Amino acid sequence: MRLIFMGTPEFAVPALLEILGRGHEVAAVYAAAAKPAGRGMEQKPGAVEREARRFGLPVLTPRTLRTPEAAQDFRAHGAAAAVVVAYGLILPKPILEAVPLGCFNLHASLLPRWRGAAPIHRAIMAGDTKTGVTIMRMDEGLDTGPIAMAERVPIGPDMTAGELHDVLARLGADLMVRALGGLERGALQTKPQPATGVTLAPKIENRETRIDWARPWKAVHDHCRGLSPVPGAWFELEQAGEAMRIKVLRTTRGEGGGPPGTLLTGGFDVACADGAVRILELQRAGRQPMRAEAFLRGTKIAPGTKLG
Repeated sequence: MRLIFMGTPEFAVPALLEILGRGHEVAAVYAAAAKPAGRGMEQKPGAVEREARRFGLPVLTPRTLRTPEAAQDFRAHGAAAAVVVAYGLILPKPILEAVPLGCFNLHASLLPRWRGAAPIHRAIMAGDTKTGVTIMRMDEGLDTGPIAMAERVPIGPDMTAGELHDVLARLGADLMVRALGGLERGALQTKPQPATGVTLAPKIENRETRIDWARPWKAVHDHCRGLSPVPGAWFELEQAGEAMRIKVLRTTRGEGGGPPGTLLTGGFDVACADGAVRILELQRAGRQPMRAEAFLRGTKIAPGTKLG
């Protein structure tokens, strides 16, 4: 089947590769425009753009799709359908109607739970014990289209957003090619999303990333793993009169208790509103991730120290 693929980050790459591997013809790849990154602020293309160019596929990076020319160009590809995976731009009605079989989105949640930009982060931060991937036929709403297929997975008690991201990317790629197979045979059916159980997953804001030790230990644990490795939950540690910002990458349940934010004796257990969180892996600004015990060997912190 002749398709248009629309995606930008690493999460979308497995779906593109699986589609190509199953013999579908990708007429064009749409990706968000490259953004300045790194110390030199050079234009850095997204993972999908890099992979598409490796296969010699035509890549388009329009800043907007809300022009008559954009819809005309979209139709000119002669595709039967479009596959959308974490693309980054809203598809207006003329684009949605520009391919005869429709635009199908791979979303990293069990819709209608966690509609929006950050479903993986939000599911873990909320303490969900299961999630999944959904294939839906897109409409003009925010992840509101009818569902074609879905598959669920458990979320382990210490699983991070990065680990769940990789699981869902692989699962979603397989589910998408199965959906395309049904679409090609004329056998793919959709059903409206339930009216109940709707939650939103807005983009993670910087103000949300600082750790609040005054919350219960489970909420702190879910917050840390839900933001790991990117953007990363963090705290500040005063050292030699300077505030050292430290990202927490991996935690589990700790032992003991005390005033929230207090470093407890033995290891890297930090008191919360109830109980404690044990920091297992962390990262100083500008440094590589490291195990907590290695950090403590090089940075002396006395029990009773208050973490900010």
